[in-house]
Amino acid sequence: MTDDSLQGRVALVTGASSGIGAATATVLADRGARVALLARRQDRLDELVGEITLAGGTALGVPVDVTDADALTAAADRAAATLGPADLVVNNAGVMLPAPVEQLRTDQWQRQIDLNVSAAMHTIGAVVPQLVSAAAEGRRADLVNTSSIAAENIFPNFAVYAATKAFITHLSRHLRVELGAKDVRVTAIEPGIVGTELQDHVTDPGAREWLDDTRDTVEWLTPQDVAEVIAFTAALPRHVNLQQVTIMPTRQAT
Repeated sequence: MTDDSLQGRVALVTGASSGIGAATATVLADRGARVALLARRQDRLDELVGEITLAGGTALGVPVDVTDADALTAAADRAAATLGPADLVVNNAGVMLPAPVEQLRTDQWQRQIDLNVSAAMHTIGAVVPQLVSAAAEGRRADLVNTSSIAAENIFPNFAVYAATKAFITHLSRHLRVELGAKDVRVTAIEPGIVGTELQDHVTDPGAREWLDDTRDTVEWLTPQDVAEVIAFTAALPRHVNLQQVTIMPTRQAT
């Protein structure tokens, strides 16, 4: 039986070229949403749009560097002009670069702050007017922010990454107070370990060893697992808001 639980909705997904973003864009399209995919890699966006279209969905790839506020606003406007204003935004772009703080990897600190915090705020600034407008029209309106279990738990050498994700979780709680009064639902998704390209960017030997050891003992989540939860959250009745969702591999203790 076809699942059309998101039929008629317009979704915008950042970080959509791989991992959770790509899986989420695909699942939302499968459920009937028209989906704008935002990321830097044009070739990967073209590939995903082709896959979604071939499967009968509707998608638009918009190449953009989400750390550029003006470019991101222009991308969101282009998506709205083509697909309609967004009523479902998955604020997902991010990077994970763990390392002991005493190594003073200030380049990696800044990269994580730029993408995990500043770009997330740029996205919110670009789409909140569309979400508020959708809610005012009586439609479901969702802002889903991708956080991490690192926002809640302690992982050695992940201090800066964890802090950026704690920002996202706490920001989501505050935004829910502001936007919930206007019928815009805000959700923080906090996955445990998910097998994505994030691990490929890790340069610290200790962190890589920890991740490799964990892979031997824990069946990691897949991007599809997280995407299914996001789609479920967005399909709930308009008056129901999952404020914070933690998704863990069964064998991951913390």
